Amino acid sequence: MDKTMVVCLGMEGSANKIGIGIMKNNVVLANPRKTYVTPPGEGFQPSQTARHHQSHVVDLVQTALEEAKLSPEDVDMIAYTKGPGMGAPLVSVAIVARTLSQLWKVPIVGVNHCIGHIEMARLITGAKNPTVLYVSGGNTQVIAYLERRYRIFGETIDIAVGNCLDRFARILKLPNDPSPGYNIEQLAKRGTKFVELPYIVKGMDVSFSGLLTYLEERVAKLLKSGYTQEDLCFSLQETIFAMLVETTERAMAHCGSEEVLICGGVGCNLRLQEMMGQMCKERQAKLFATDERFCIDNGAMIAWAGIEMYNAGITTPLEQTTCTQRYRTDEVEVLWRD
Repeated sequence: MDKTMVVCLGMEGSANKIGIGIMKNNVVLANPRKTYVTPPGEGFQPSQTARHHQSHVVDLVQTALEEAKLSPEDVDMIAYTKGPGMGAPLVSVAIVARTLSQLWKVPIVGVNHCIGHIEMARLITGAKNPTVLYVSGGNTQVIAYLERRYRIFGETIDIAVGNCLDRFARILKLPNDPSPGYNIEQLAKRGTKFVELPYIVKGMDVSFSGLLTYLEERVAKLLKSGYTQEDLCFSLQETIFAMLVETTERAMAHCGSEEVLICGGVGCNLRLQEMMGQMCKERQAKLFATDERFCIDNGAMIAWAGIEMYNAGITTPLEQTTCTQRYRTDEVEVLWRD
């Protein structure tokens, strides 16, 4: 096939968002998505999330084609999220991806979700060879590219930073619309009193679960003793983001890097961007970040990673178009980068 023009339909559904993106080479033609929002104080269960995706996926494919002004005949390939993520939601989308691939008689590519985030963020920002901080509801990793792999320099040893924020929002019964992390960020802007919290960095790795338990056990007492919800959100953000900036800076020093790229859903947080920007300024480095269109899970990032893989000669045989909940960023051979 002519590599000069590839139209890819990308399908993402690893967590509570179902997104369909269409890319023509490196141009986004359409990127609609729907979010499964649960009541305040509740998380999202895999089976209900999968049902949400099933009920929206066909309409979203139709919407994406209409927005892109394309018909199925114009699509050259399908890309879908192979993992990591929640089992049932992943499978619900992969089934549709396999079906469309066979109906439309086009090749299919299984994409690593984390690499989708990194590649989309590199495309949008123009970052060349950055140290990557990938932060989301399910993942927290400090990554650098070396010899055909995205190497993980440091990561969470328990829960992801986004999961820590989401679960704290649940404790405070904050709404899940548009997202718990966004609502914490807005409250934190009005926080004035800092509560000292456990700061847990172990070498290049970070830990959030003990910090969350510490807060959970004390939240009622703190709210009675003159602290507000705003103060607690402010204190939580300052602490966990400082941990992330510290480990990212150490990876930069090790790699001699002059660029930082923040990607993943938590990467939308302006306070995290501000703190990382301050560190970069002190090191004469450049910070790259994207907005909620591409930070948050979306179909276009899967389409773009799919195009890069396809142009490097990678397709997934139909019998291997499975899903896996555990799929490490460093498992993928990056054949499309020098």
